[in-house]
Amino acid sequence: MHSRALIELHQLKKVFHTNQGALHAVDGVSFSILEGETLGLVGESGCGKTTTGRLLVRLLKATSGEVRFRGTDIQSLTRRSGKEFTGKAQIVFQDPFSSLDPRMSVGEIIAEPLTVHRLYRKRSDLMQQAASLMDYAGISPRHLNSYPHELDGGRRQRVGIARALALKPEFLVLDEPVSALDVSIQAQILNLFDDLQQEFNLTYLFIAHDLSVVKHVSQRIAVMYMGQIVELGTADEVIHDPQHPYSEALISAIPRIAKDRQRRRIILEGDVPSPVNPPKICRFYSRCPRRKDICRTAVDLLETLPDRYVRCILRQQGDTP
Repeated sequence: MHSRALIELHQLKKVFHTNQGALHAVDGVSFSILEGETLGLVGESGCGKTTTGRLLVRLLKATSGEVRFRGTDIQSLTRRSGKEFTGKAQIVFQDPFSSLDPRMSVGEIIAEPLTVHRLYRKRSDLMQQAASLMDYAGISPRHLNSYPHELDGGRRQRVGIARALALKPEFLVLDEPVSALDVSIQAQILNLFDDLQQEFNLTYLFIAHDLSVVKHVSQRIAVMYMGQIVELGTADEVIHDPQHPYSEALISAIPRIAKDRQRRRIILEGDVPSPVNPPKICRFYSRCPRRKDICRTAVDLLETLPDRYVRCILRQQGDTP
C-alpha cells in the first residue's frame, strides 16, 4: 500500500432541501484514500454512501467542506480543469442496465467518453480503442455491435467498467458494483477489479452494504451511519475487533459457516432517527444496546488510536464493546 493520499475529504457535507426540511445526507465526513488502495465504505441503505461517492467524482456539488484530489479542491475547479478531472475519476454504477443507453451499441457506449473528450478523429480508431477496452474488461469482441438488452447482467457491468476505464482514470468509485449480480458472477467481477487495480495502479472507493464482500476487497473499511463515519480502520481491525456498537451489529450479521459462529447475532431495536433535521445527540442512541445517559452529550470528535477512528463517547471513556 502506498502512503500518499490521493483523495482527501474534510468535513464534507451535502444537504438536500425537501418539503419536510433539510435532509443531511452527508454530514461532516472526513477521511482519505491512499494511492493504490481500496477503501470500503459500508452501512445500511440510505446512510449516505452513494451520495458520498457521487460527491467524490463531482456528480453532485457539496454543500460545504472539501474534496481534494492530489491536494487540489475539486469543488473549485474551472470548467476546463473540471473536464480534466473527469478523466481521472470515474464511477461504476450499481445497476448495469439503467446506467447504459439502450439505443447505443456496446462499442458506442464504451467509446462515448473518448468521443466527448475528442481523443480520436476517425471512427475506425475509436472503435479499435473500444475493442481494446472490451478486452481489458473481459468482453468478447463479438459483442462490439450488441445492445445492452442482448447481454446478461455480468456482461453489462463489464461494459460499464470498460467505459469507466476509457479515459485512463486513477480513481474509481465502485457503487455497489456486484449487488445486482448473481452470486456466481460476483466473484468474477471482483477478480476483474483486482486485476485492473494491479495492472493500472487504480485507487478504489468500494461502496457496499455487504460486509462479507467488502472484507475481501478492502485494505481499510469506513462504517457509515446516518451521514457520518462512525468507525474507520484496517479491514482486519474493523472486522475482527469492532469498536463502535453499530459496526459490531453489522459484523454480527455476516453469514458464517457453522463452526465459526462464536460471535452472537445482534438484532438492533428502536427507531431510526429521521435524516431531516437529525438529533444533535449521538445518532445511534435510539438503537444502541449499550447506550448510557452520557451518550446524550456531544459526540462530534473522532478518536484516533492511531489511524483508527471511532465516533463513540463510550469508547473514548474506555468502555469497549
